[in-house]
Amino acid sequence: MSGPVEMRADCCLVTTLVPSPNFGARRAPVDMLVLHYTGMASAEAAVEQLRNPAAEVSAHYVVLEDGGIIQMVPEAQRAWHAGRSSWEGITDTNSRSIGIEIVNGGHDFGLPAFPGAQIAAVIALCADLQARHAIRADRVLAHSDVAPDRKQDPGENFPWEALHAAGIGHLVPETPLTGGRFLMPGDYGEPVSALQALFALYGYGLEVTGVFDPATTQVVTAFQRHFRRTRVDGIADASTITTLHRLVTSRPAPAPLMV
Repeated sequence: MSGPVEMRADCCLVTTLVPSPNFGARRAPVDMLVLHYTGMASAEAAVEQLRNPAAEVSAHYVVLEDGGIIQMVPEAQRAWHAGRSSWEGITDTNSRSIGIEIVNGGHDFGLPAFPGAQIAAVIALCADLQARHAIRADRVLAHSDVAPDRKQDPGENFPWEALHAAGIGHLVPETPLTGGRFLMPGDYGEPVSALQALFALYGYGLEVTGVFDPATTQVVTAFQRHFRRTRVDGIADASTITTLHRLVTSRPAPAPLMV
């Protein structure tokens, strides 16, 4: 752990600097943004927690309900926001990402709406970060995407479509809910293996077992919270599977290697 350092804003949108001692050295270049909600009763409580050495958590940025932006950790440093997590087979998400905490009570406080001024600030901050760090659209992720067994944030009420309309993140229109075939806990066989492989292909840390086990339910639920928010139930219905397939097939291509 490093102590508080003299700090200056990395982004011109920052309104306040509140340094946190909770950070370390990066072990990889930044190529991801991870969005969270604070899940606490107030912004003050969240900021206090994020700078408490005993808590061992932090984030680079906190976006307030009125649109103000606090920076707590320099972008060059590794903030402690994602915890035990995985994306595209790499488990040190903190080293690869910038963590953005969005002040919101979350599930424990009834999933309050995100104010317009706050979402506008999130969009502006993400646009700046995405441009400066050349972050691919499909690597703007929810905390629940990289830690589906532990986290729900920023939750199914977060307006990902507003970010996507502004050029932030990867999204496709949700396939409408219909009847028909679905996969659910207890199912097994080749269809489940194919579903698990498709989630893993997109980036989720899911093993292909052929069994619709608790880990699969958690990933389906996390996927729905981000990409198919009409119904979040952990059941892979036709809408969920088709939306996932459309995401995979429309994913941005990796940048070519420089030689």
